[in-house]
Amino acid sequence: MLDKNIVNDVLMAALSYGGDFAEVFAEDRFDTAIGMIEGRVERSLAGRTAGVGIRIFNGFNSVYTYTNKMDRETLIKLAQSASKSLKSVPLDLKIDFVMEEASVYHPVIIMPQTIEKSIKAEMMRNAHKAASDYDSSISQVRVNYLDFTQNVLIANSEGKFVKEQRSRTRFVINAVAQRNGKMEQGMIGKGSGKGFELYDDINVEDMAREAARIAVTMTGARPAPSGRFPVVIDNKFGGVIFHEACGHGLEATSVAKNNSVFAGKLGEKIASDVVTAVDDGTVQNEWGSSSFDDEGTQTGRNVLIENGILKNYMVDKLNGRRMNMGPTGSSRRESYKFAPTSRMTNTYILNGNSRFEDMIASIDNGIYAKYLGGGSVNPTTGEFNFATQEAYLVKNGKIDAPIKGATLIGTGLEILKKIEMVGDNFDSGEGMCGSVSGSIPAGLGQPAIKVSDITVGGKGDL
Repeated sequence: MLDKNIVNDVLMAALSYGGDFAEVFAEDRFDTAIGMIEGRVERSLAGRTAGVGIRIFNGFNSVYTYTNKMDRETLIKLAQSASKSLKSVPLDLKIDFVMEEASVYHPVIIMPQTIEKSIKAEMMRNAHKAASDYDSSISQVRVNYLDFTQNVLIANSEGKFVKEQRSRTRFVINAVAQRNGKMEQGMIGKGSGKGFELYDDINVEDMAREAARIAVTMTGARPAPSGRFPVVIDNKFGGVIFHEACGHGLEATSVAKNNSVFAGKLGEKIASDVVTAVDDGTVQNEWGSSSFDDEGTQTGRNVLIENGILKNYMVDKLNGRRMNMGPTGSSRRESYKFAPTSRMTNTYILNGNSRFEDMIASIDNGIYAKYLGGGSVNPTTGEFNFATQEAYLVKNGKIDAPIKGATLIGTGLEILKKIEMVGDNFDSGEGMCGSVSGSIPAGLGQPAIKVSDITVGGKGDL
């Protein structure tokens, strides 16, 4: 993309009028997105995006600018203009670049761009047929395919110079069932930091039938009750509740400005003894993994909570200055158009010692959330709400009737302290996470957990 001489000249220009640190992020990305409805391709996009972002620090202040042009003259003018805005004393600096090798790699066996679209579309049609054939009540099936390969170059005035190629592949099925005037939907997806070899590991027809099963099951569901109940939240995408309710509050983006309920609590007990949680960007070929973060820091396994004690935050370079902490390999951005900041990679609650069956058996009247849907959180207060995609009543220690419209409501601090059982059936899921540095792939996961009681919003009776 850019050779070292151009990068050096751009960084020097970025500090020519002021600033104490400068960074270049160059990107060249290839995307494929295919959407199918009722077995017909309704959207097929393939494109290439390239550009450069330039960031400059002066103490705790920063300026960010970007362009889709990659010639030397444009980049130097852009860097000088950004430098002038800081109005500080220029540095007399010599940059000696050191090419850094990754300690963890995420190999791609089959580059997704080498596979013909016709093969991808045929796989999507097979998934569509599997969902449609599951039950006569299935009225609509949508299938979405995504892949991208991102080549990045990251260099800064401290001499860092790294390159990385990242590939992501994702497949999502949404099935709608209609029965007795009721319409419900089920969604199942799988994403990975692999290439097309992902489809050697998963069966898209099985995924489609699971999406259809959820939709059909929910057409027979009764309205969820409202009140406070013990709740068992299942594994895989159930981890979204930790991601939203707690993970965002542990990002330096919020902590550094004291806009998090977890600010200033390092070393304190914030969760029950059975909770240990990590953010780990090194898990090979996972959805949120990479060898380097978007500041060029090597990713790592960051223990956030250990046996209920808050051990660390997720820290980027700029907020690390404000917090007097070093970066943790947690800085991420959607593209060169966004300045990076601290974000989650793959955020997990680790396995405990309880069995799922024992969690259910311990509840007289409560709720089992098999699949969660979307959610939101206010990091300042920790308040969250989550919709359930598939949920059931639990009565006398057994899973009972399906319920719909159940919303889990609470705060991150509250739920962490009320997790009284953590299962031994860890599994992971994937999602797209939006924040100030754009939308990024974020892995999540957990074993099943039991929360002693949590507010449930619904329109029915127990």
